Amino acid sequence: MWDVVAQLPHYLLSFLFVLTVVVFFHELGHFLVARWAGVKVEVFSVGFGPELFGFTDRRGTRWKVSALPLGGYVKMFGEGEAGRDEKGEPQPLTPEQRKVSFFHKPLARRAAIVAAGPIANYVLAVIIFAVLFATYGQQFSSNEVGLVVEDSAAAEAGIEPGDRIVEMNGNRITRFEQIVASIELGLDEPLHLVIERDGRRIPLDARPHVIEITDNFGNTQRVGRLGIQSTGAGELVRYDPIHAVSAAVTHSYELTTMILKAIGQIISGTRSSEELGGVIRIAKMSGDVATNGLVALLGFTALMSVNLGLLNLFPVPMLDGGHLAFYAIEGLRGRRLSQRAEEWGLRIGLAMVLTLFIFATWNDLVTLPW
Repeated sequence: MWDVVAQLPHYLLSFLFVLTVVVFFHELGHFLVARWAGVKVEVFSVGFGPELFGFTDRRGTRWKVSALPLGGYVKMFGEGEAGRDEKGEPQPLTPEQRKVSFFHKPLARRAAIVAAGPIANYVLAVIIFAVLFATYGQQFSSNEVGLVVEDSAAAEAGIEPGDRIVEMNGNRITRFEQIVASIELGLDEPLHLVIERDGRRIPLDARPHVIEITDNFGNTQRVGRLGIQSTGAGELVRYDPIHAVSAAVTHSYELTTMILKAIGQIISGTRSSEELGGVIRIAKMSGDVATNGLVALLGFTALMSVNLGLLNLFPVPMLDGGHLAFYAIEGLRGRRLSQRAEEWGLRIGLAMVLTLFIFATWNDLVTLPW
């Protein structure tokens, strides 16, 4: 018990570092594009609730850090209900106010401001990965099979030592790490492989076995296993700046597809919903990863940035994707949705977000080893 208490500052500081960096860049995306679009930004806050400290810049924006560090926001002049009167019509503003009002900006500019948050998260992830790949290196193991475990899924499929896996489910394979990540996440989904053997390309089908593993931090999960090992232990490959950015973009894309796949598995019931974690689990993971050093913590920060960017693009009211969905409808209709329709959408979105938050937090409380 006392060991847990002693480690709390470590977990708290690691979590605050990850969350603050990710949230700050998300809101910075909204802020920069709002400024570009000519919208007056009234508040830039990291966190919610009472202000702890801050300052006001020369353009009148209040930059502040608030007491509850579970997100952040950018408050723009003429945003939301502030831009409408009781009937849902635009507020009577002076020409100067209309010029800097979010509500009165063209549809394309409003959509750009909203989309800028998730995009900024992806930009942050690419920057972090690119810096890590250029300085520390990317793990690179050969896609040649060095060992086939007896009675494994690979042995059943006819894979032999010396085979080189060059394609899996239509995707080109260059690193053994791609094989591991895809198979572990895919559980027992059928695999359509193309291997190189003695100069020939041979198609093979395999179905991984599913096992349960516990990692070094005590987290238990079900993963797929093909039953092969790469030749050699692998190495860290450093890239020049251009190739580092290219590899970072590719890696961010691969993470996005993996996250979407995992969400689909939870929805379909293939993967247990107990693996869905909330704030407490993220805090624990931040602290666990931080014990492995700064490189690991930065990589985890980039991963969380991809998560935040992607989830905010979901068409759920209250999220950026929900607002973009409203704007898409507005573009098709040629006029805005009524205030009542938007209010109901936001209420439904709030209910969905709160339900997910409560469910994920309950998972944390039940599954984490206290």
